[in-house]
Amino acid sequence: MSVLVVIPARYASTRYPGKPLAQLRGAGGVSRSLIERSWLAACAVNGVDRVVVATDDDRIKSAAEVFGAEVVMTSADCANGTERCAEAHAALGGAFDIVVNLQGDAPLTPHWFVESLVEGLRSAPEAGIATPVLRCDGATLNSLLADRAAGRIGGTTAVFAADHRALYFSKEVIPFTSNAYAEGDRTPVFHHVGVYAYRPDALAAYPSWPTGPLEQLEGLEQLRFVENGRAVLCVEVTSRGRAFWELNNPEDVPKIEAMMAQMGLE
Repeated sequence: MSVLVVIPARYASTRYPGKPLAQLRGAGGVSRSLIERSWLAACAVNGVDRVVVATDDDRIKSAAEVFGAEVVMTSADCANGTERCAEAHAALGGAFDIVVNLQGDAPLTPHWFVESLVEGLRSAPEAGIATPVLRCDGATLNSLLADRAAGRIGGTTAVFAADHRALYFSKEVIPFTSNAYAEGDRTPVFHHVGVYAYRPDALAAYPSWPTGPLEQLEGLEQLRFVENGRAVLCVEVTSRGRAFWELNNPEDVPKIEAMMAQMGLE
């Protein structure tokens, strides 16, 4: 099955304008843009046939072409990354069996997250979309709770049924737990990793569906699948000792830089 990875990137982010071009300093003081680091993460995934950056902004296009990325220009009317992926896939002929949306704010996404995701979707013909979830340890859960206590919108959490079909995603920390967890403890909370794998028919149908109240309230694009009765498969992945965090706010830059330094990522 052929696999396309699309990295949707827009300049006009409400929380962090110009985020794809934000510089992240890795080990050894090497500075690269967020979009370049996301592209490098995509290129490290095994079994991928093509990687493209999808954007509506000439500044992002120019920056991506400098480091060698293939760029697909998409409409400024795309409401989110999934719509941008649908437009990019259609522009490329719509011939891929699986389309992966590796969002441009997740440069620490390990290649095995995406590989497990693709394999999970291949093995679940009833699902039109799959997305990874990572069980929080105490340190990650405390970071999520600290963001909310400070009024910041940080990572997303997910709850799912016994068959791993998604029940809900939220920017709040769900499910509720009153326990205090130490740094390395396993917790009942799953961090949603912002990567998606779609079957072409589900991806093509997505832009035609209206934005539902849950998607609008949470600002989470994957809820449009849930609200339209499409099965979203949550694929549990493991960190293998590697730190993971997404760049949601400017305050996340030093945290991600520290993680890259710890992992020796230049």
